[in-house]
Amino acid sequence: MERIVVVTPPRSLEENPLVAAALTLLNVQEVYRIGGAHAVGALAYGTETVPRVQKIVGPGNQYVQSAKRQVYGTVDIDMIAGPSEVAIVADETCDPSWIAADLLAQAEHDEMAGVWLICWSKGVAAAVFDEVETQLELLDRKAIARLAVVNRGITFIVRDEEDAIELVNHIAPEHVEVLMAEPEHVTDNIRNAGAVFIGRYAPTVVGDYFAGPSHVLPTNRTARFFSPLGVPDFLKRTSVIRYSGRALERFGGMIEKFAIAEGLTGHARSITIRRRQA
Repeated sequence: MERIVVVTPPRSLEENPLVAAALTLLNVQEVYRIGGAHAVGALAYGTETVPRVQKIVGPGNQYVQSAKRQVYGTVDIDMIAGPSEVAIVADETCDPSWIAADLLAQAEHDEMAGVWLICWSKGVAAAVFDEVETQLELLDRKAIARLAVVNRGITFIVRDEEDAIELVNHIAPEHVEVLMAEPEHVTDNIRNAGAVFIGRYAPTVVGDYFAGPSHVLPTNRTARFFSPLGVPDFLKRTSVIRYSGRALERFGGMIEKFAIAEGLTGHARSITIRRRQA
């Protein structure tokens, strides 16, 4: 890759030295202290001090996402993502306090975060609800988390594992946790999700900070057709076609028929004129 450019809000390097440490460890040489929608605009169109780029990736608030949507086509982007989401499929073997903690870990991101519990036991649902109320008071960001739980927190009580699978594939969440003693049947049949976390010891936070491979994930049901950001997103393909006179003589008549069927006689002539001289 010819250039890797990082933009970050002006105060972030002072307020969170870990950002500066990460840039140093990665040996990133081109860093601009700008953030928000104007950073997206600068990267897309270029300025006197910020040369334009070819692709913009990474998370941001609703203004950043809106800016990415508007510059798409001028540059490539990863996806329009956010707010964060988690759907947790849980059975009676998982401690309700663990489930509640995982729901709140997403809820503290953003007051519009989606936090969804899917289970087939009213007892589990009630116990998790009580734990959420208790643990909310322990969070530094409890005001944000409470709004997320109130505004976008849903408990789905389904009949069985099959209904849970169907619901997950319909919702297509950013993160899916399957907190079950034997999660494989459920996880093996999940088709629409940004990332799937298998088993009671794999909370979403493991993926946030450590497990990888990427935590730029599709949200808002776009996991039906988008994948997580990965190496293929930074590769570009070009079609290369070489044809010989013999090949054109063999297949040219077919190509002419396709062109004539579309009413594109100029297309047909570009083949015919070559066949006459072959």
